[in-house]
Amino acid sequence: MKRKGAKNYLRMRVTIVGAGFALVLAVIAGRAVQLQVYRHRWLSQMAAGQYEKSYVSRGKRGAIYDARFHDLAVSLDVTSIGLHPQKIAEPGRAAAKLARALRMSRRQVRRKLKSRKAFVWLKRKASPRQVAAVKALSLKGVAFVRERSRFYPNRSLAAQVVGFCGVDGKGLEGLEFFYNRTLQGGEDRFTVWRDARGRWFEADRPPYVADAGNNLVLTIDAAVQHITEKALAEAVRKYSAKAGMAVVMRPDTGAIMALANYPYFNPNSYRDYSKSRWRNRAITDPFEPGSTMKIFLAAAALESGKISPGSIFFCENGAYRIGRRTVHDTHPYGWLSLQQIVKKSSNIGAVKVGALVGSKRLHDQLRELGFGSRTGIDAPGESAGLLMSYRKWTRIDAGAIAFGQGLAVTAMQLATAVSAIANGGILMRPYLVQAITDANGKLVRKIGPRKIRRAISAETARTLRRIMRTVTTEGGTGVNAALESYSVAGKTGTAQKVGPEGGYARGKYVSSFVGFLPVEDPEAVILVVVDEPKRFHYGGTVAAPAFKTIARSVMDYLGVPPQRPGGEKFNVALVEEVRP
Repeated sequence: MKRKGAKNYLRMRVTIVGAGFALVLAVIAGRAVQLQVYRHRWLSQMAAGQYEKSYVSRGKRGAIYDARFHDLAVSLDVTSIGLHPQKIAEPGRAAAKLARALRMSRRQVRRKLKSRKAFVWLKRKASPRQVAAVKALSLKGVAFVRERSRFYPNRSLAAQVVGFCGVDGKGLEGLEFFYNRTLQGGEDRFTVWRDARGRWFEADRPPYVADAGNNLVLTIDAAVQHITEKALAEAVRKYSAKAGMAVVMRPDTGAIMALANYPYFNPNSYRDYSKSRWRNRAITDPFEPGSTMKIFLAAAALESGKISPGSIFFCENGAYRIGRRTVHDTHPYGWLSLQQIVKKSSNIGAVKVGALVGSKRLHDQLRELGFGSRTGIDAPGESAGLLMSYRKWTRIDAGAIAFGQGLAVTAMQLATAVSAIANGGILMRPYLVQAITDANGKLVRKIGPRKIRRAISAETARTLRRIMRTVTTEGGTGVNAALESYSVAGKTGTAQKVGPEGGYARGKYVSSFVGFLPVEDPEAVILVVVDEPKRFHYGGTVAAPAFKTIARSVMDYLGVPPQRPGGEKFNVALVEEVRP
């Protein structure tokens, strides 16, 4: 009996142990099936990550040229410095030497040396002096990698237009960002393997080098840009203003010859400047235009057929009440014609003209001229401005919009709308890039003028040009923009700025002057906007002289023949005062 019991006990133990082993084997088999069948891709990626790495090398980024093929942005070969932390002997001493050579903090270098990664960047796109200093240390584990760096040879010239690239070579602002896919080179992908000793080596690299990116040829002329930036900077500094914008545009094509923003920044060291300086405010920032809007009010009046240049309006001797508000003129006027309302910039006259034109017609005419919508310029961040539906206008809203308050426009919209008047009523799309070429200079794509629509009739455009011509004659608000050798048509603008809590801010204005010349055959439309000037704030005092400086130099640069004194032709009847 004892033998039989012992045998049963032994058999039971064997069975339990066998069952245990069988269970363990079943678990292992199940896990193997799970990993090999259901998670084999994940395992393969994990394994590959330990012994192979993929890298992408890009071809040379395309250049950006001005209209005369002067370099505005180029790519240069540079050297970056990296580390293999595990290969660095005596990290403490190495950190001290590297920090001294690169003028970095020792703590920052030491942190990189403690990294568990196989490779870390120490200094991207180092200067030749820094590279030489580190090479002289002869430290094992330091790597020198050839890369390309973006360089802007003219520094701040057209900086907000051209923009800049980040450390990885991708466009972050301006045309560098907008045309990034055009400029960036092709991709060259290759794999680096690691052997059992942890050494990296190249494998399966294709036998070609990535294609270079395409180049941009701009409509911007570096000489015109320099002229414009210099005059704008002088105006902003003279009146201790906050900022300034200026546009020089060919009215018949929409090509932008200059687009300036002040204060500047240097894209070679863009991190040293606040982000507000990077912005192309002439395209992105809307403002209330003030009396420059009277040009377009006159356009709506003439297009309506109800009003002629000689139609007269009583201007209430300087004060006119609308509901609870009172509209004022800078000088008291009695009866003025439409032409004189524009010339003398009467707000009260503008209110009365607007009331006769009607809100819907005025709104629709402003829309036709491009206000309330983007111009379509090839640059990032363009604003549509602000133009409410006429259905929402109150009586005071309609009056304020007639003299340029209660709506918002961009400098680009304003210059484009005035260009339509200079161009016989045809609204053109403004543009900055006129051609794209490949790395060998061969034309890839030509970008030419594009008509948007007819905004006003040719007859209305001719009449407006004559009216705007009187603004720069004796007695007009824009006399400081007049030139002896060329006839100038234009309009001043002075608008009180909206405060941060609503309502208008006391003592803060936007001063502007927009015009074109010569009147008979316009070569350029020029707009100057000065933000928050001190001491003086009228557009005719602050912005008109800068316009004059730009206009004189640009006409000389373009080789436009001077006109004979008194050679300009316009309807003298429009200049004479019209009485009832």
